[in-house]
Amino acid sequence: MGTGSSGSAARRSPRTGPTVEVLRVGHRPGRDPRLSTHVALVARAFGARRLVLHPPDPGVERTVRQVAERWGGRFEVVGAPSWTAVVRAARGPVVHLTMYGLPFERYVPRLRRASEVLLVVGGAKVPARLYGEATYNLAVGDQPHSEVAAVAVALRELLGPVPASAFDGARLRIRPRARGKSVVAREEAR
Repeated sequence: MGTGSSGSAARRSPRTGPTVEVLRVGHRPGRDPRLSTHVALVARAFGARRLVLHPPDPGVERTVRQVAERWGGRFEVVGAPSWTAVVRAARGPVVHLTMYGLPFERYVPRLRRASEVLLVVGGAKVPARLYGEATYNLAVGDQPHSEVAAVAVALRELLGPVPASAFDGARLRIRPRARGKSVVAREEAR
């Protein structure tokens, strides 16, 4: 969506629905790396193709790249010095996820018809301009909740379950169990 992607990251998932990117606005390097990393991990796990981080944070980019290398899939984190440039370059609806917005579920059919969607979540202080720049200001709930939850709910509503094939190239896979944990290397995962 206008921030220069690699060829493999630009491929759409095998599911139907739009290609989705997430823009995290207002990241505070040094204070927010854990939360922004969680936004990226949820975006990756629930089917987005990329997280754009404003302002850039090479530490978050590196951490998420390492996760994608181990767990597979085509996902990247890219830094953006200007969130407004990312919003203006979007080729589809820009959806600002805010608890003050209109109900998200009302707009799901419309958003599913788009070829691309940019989901935007704010950090500690959301710029007031974002409300005017967004195509839609939508809420997945009208009670205080985290941007991580908003991204997860929005992506699940838009894209549905993510198939295992979306994480091709994984070196590690989880073997589902009723109790305990089982992680297997790629050779054993087959």
